Amino acid sequence: MNDVTVPLLGIAGAMIVGAMSPGPSFVMVARTAVSSSRGDGLAAALGMGAGGVVFAIAALVGLQAAFLAVPALYLAVKLLGGAYLVYLGIRIWRGAREPLSAAQDERAAAGTGSNAQRAFLLGMGTQVSNPKTAVVYASIFAAFLPREVPLALALAVPAVIFCIETGWYAVVALALSSAAPRSAYLRYKAWIDRAAGGVMVLLGLKLLSGVRSSS
Repeated sequence: MNDVTVPLLGIAGAMIVGAMSPGPSFVMVARTAVSSSRGDGLAAALGMGAGGVVFAIAALVGLQAAFLAVPALYLAVKLLGGAYLVYLGIRIWRGAREPLSAAQDERAAAGTGSNAQRAFLLGMGTQVSNPKTAVVYASIFAAFLPREVPLALALAVPAVIFCIETGWYAVVALALSSAAPRSAYLRYKAWIDRAAGGVMVLLGLKLLSGVRSSS
């Protein structure tokens, strides 16, 4: 049971932090919810979840095969991923006071005749086309997955990823489609972004310390 529960909880915790970190996915869902409708915002959240599943399956299959073929790659991914997460956390922290440009180009993002299908595809496309997301997934999976992944864990991880990604962005869509919660987020954005940046730095340092202990 621990072979599944412990790494799954670790991945879930790290992915929650990653999903909540500000970035293009957040801006896209916020823009859709503000400029179009609450329903379209929720459809975009489902697209984010679907894109997360794509990354999860690719990471599970690709990383597992690569690590078994080239054991040194396991440490290399941890090193590069840890360094990137530290860099990303510092950038999030430094940009904490920058205003969120959710309203810019909102009509271009929504387009004419925008609907739930368009919003879903836009959400999934934004998630899948973001190379930073792939690096974060690879880093987190390298940190918490065992070298040999049990079948139960391999099946559970994509489901958990879908729930986390869809759940968080659904909250974003519901919150930012209303005026008062959106104003509250913008008021405390600096504190929220600094907290997310600090956690990402700590996660990156954890990966780097794992490289030192394994070498």
